Amino acid sequence: MNNRTIDNRYRVPPKTKIDLDKWDPADHSAFDGDKDAGEKAANKLNKRLESLQELLYAEGKHKLLIVLQAMDAGGKDGTIRHVFDGVNPQGVKVASFKQPTPEELAHDYLWRIHKQTPGRGEIVIFNRSHYEDVLVVRVHNLVAKDVWQRRYDQIVAFEKRLAEEGTTILKFYLHIDKDEQKERLQARLDEPDKNWKFAKGDLAERALWPQYQAAYEAVLSRTSTELAPWYIIPANRKWYRNLVISQILVDTLEGLDMHFPQAEEGLAEIVIE
Repeated sequence: MNNRTIDNRYRVPPKTKIDLDKWDPADHSAFDGDKDAGEKAANKLNKRLESLQELLYAEGKHKLLIVLQAMDAGGKDGTIRHVFDGVNPQGVKVASFKQPTPEELAHDYLWRIHKQTPGRGEIVIFNRSHYEDVLVVRVHNLVAKDVWQRRYDQIVAFEKRLAEEGTTILKFYLHIDKDEQKERLQARLDEPDKNWKFAKGDLAERALWPQYQAAYEAVLSRTSTELAPWYIIPANRKWYRNLVISQILVDTLEGLDMHFPQAEEGLAEIVIE
């Protein structure tokens, strides 16, 4: 598996009209191996990611923003837990965007987002993101159509500004099918220690599956750019999802040509007694 193979399969080129029915959520064609082999390969990448994250933090030059979006039960939390297992939390933050507070509602919709973007040496993971303002807002008619229609171009401009100021942006749509969502939601009901993850409102959202798919297709079609690309990650197989995302992250960080800061002179002569 390499980044060129992944780019050919899963990266959304700019100005590409997306039909999610043509993207197989159970695909695993970029890796020639079974689940056990895939998990071993992902573990190896995780070790490399740990080293690269330490280098990113030490150099204090680059910024990495990771955007995760998915349908309910799509695997955002699992992705964070497995892909970043063992990575130093000092340089990695997760930002989750819930219902806006009164203060946030008093500002434009990107105000609360901008405050959470990474500083130099940081990785920030958005567990849901500014895209909710063209997804749930659109599906539930929370604002007028002409308002959310403008937001696609506004978001592209916002991400362009971040990228030009030195932020590397990777956006992952975790693609599952409706049957897989059903199994995962049912597991939350069947397993007592997962009951807390289930809300009755999840069923109402599931009933809006076609509307959400249309909303995601618009997002993927209109906001994937060279500076902030979308990847449609097949996510029915959790091990494959983790492997693909890990590979993209490692290849991206290696491409930044990072170096540890120059050490002080004379350290070789120091003896600690």
